[in-house]
Amino acid sequence: MNILVTGGAGFIGANFVYLELKEHPEDRIVCVDKLTYAGNLETLKKAMQCDNFRFVKADICDRKAMFDLFAEENFDIVVNFAAESHVDRSIENPEIFLQTNILGTQVLMDASKEYGVKRYHQVSTDEVYGDLPLNRPDLFFTETTPLKTSSPYSSSKAGADLLVNAYHRTYGLPTTISRCSNNYGPYQFPEKLIPLMIANALAEKPLPVYGEGVNVRDWLYVEDHCKAIDLIIRNGKVGEVYNIGGHNEMKNIDIVKIICKALGKSEDLIVHVTDRKGHDMRYAIDPAKIHAELGWLPETRFADGIQKTIKWYLDNKEWWERIVSGEYQNYYDNMYGDRIKDVEK
Repeated sequence: MNILVTGGAGFIGANFVYLELKEHPEDRIVCVDKLTYAGNLETLKKAMQCDNFRFVKADICDRKAMFDLFAEENFDIVVNFAAESHVDRSIENPEIFLQTNILGTQVLMDASKEYGVKRYHQVSTDEVYGDLPLNRPDLFFTETTPLKTSSPYSSSKAGADLLVNAYHRTYGLPTTISRCSNNYGPYQFPEKLIPLMIANALAEKPLPVYGEGVNVRDWLYVEDHCKAIDLIIRNGKVGEVYNIGGHNEMKNIDIVKIICKALGKSEDLIVHVTDRKGHDMRYAIDPAKIHAELGWLPETRFADGIQKTIKWYLDNKEWWERIVSGEYQNYYDNMYGDRIKDVEK
C-alpha cells in the first residue's frame, strides 16, 4: 500500500514512520511535514535511507500542493498527525491552531475524497473530552464521553474530529479517529513535560512545575500508540472512534521526582510556577473498545517506559541539544522565565 503520513517529522509521526518501515516493508511511506519549530528532519535521518520512503516538505493547508501530491501518489491510506499541539502555545496564539488543525484537516479530506483514498485516519487527543475530577478515580473517558474542551488547542482538535465525522456521514469518506492519552518516548520535542525535565535536570536548570504538580495524566509509550494506529488503519471499522490509553496514571510532580532520581539530581531543582489558564486536572482513558475489537493493549509499563525514555535522551544528546536553542529558547524564556523569577524573589 501507499501510505501518506502527515506531520511525520514530529514526535509521534516519526515513531509511526519507523514502526511502519519495520513492520510493513512491503508498503511505501510518503511523509509530509511543514518543518515548523517542532518538525525536525534529522529525526527522519534513518528513514531517508529506505527506498520505500519519501519526504515532501509542504503545508497541509496548501490545497494545490496537497492535491498535486495526491494526484501523483494515488494514496491508499492517509494518517494525519500534522497538528499544532502545545496547549501553552495555543493560549498565546490560537489562530495558527485553528488554521492547521481544522482547515488543514479539511484540505486533506477534500483531497482524499477527490482521489479515492481507502482510509483517512485522524490522530486526535483525549483533551477533547475536557478533564475528570481528581476525587473520582473510577471515572474514565470513553468514546461516548461528550466533548468538553478547555483550551484553543483541544477546541481545534475537537473541531477537526467533528469535521471528520461530517465528511464520513455526508460524503461517505472512509474515516477513523483515534484519541490518545499523553505520549512519551524518543524524539519528543523538549517543550513537553518529560523531555523538558530531562534536559533541564541535566543542565542543573530549574524544573518548572505548574501549580502543585498534582495534575494527573494517563501516560502512553509512543510505540504502543503507533501499534494501535497501525491496527486501526488496517482493521478498524470505518466511521468509528477508538480511544488509546496507557493505564499509567501519574501525577506530574511524581514524574519529575522520578526523573530527578534517575539522573541523580536534587529535587531542590523543582520550582512551582503559576498554573496555566484552564489547566485540566485529570485525564484517564478507557481503551476497552480497541481491546475488544482489535485486541490492542498497552505493552509498556510506565516504570519501564520512563527508564527507556531517559536512556534515549542520554544516548541522543546531540539530537535535542541542537533544538534547545534559537526560537525554542526564546519561547521557553517567555513562557517560564518571569514565573521562575517571581518564585525566586
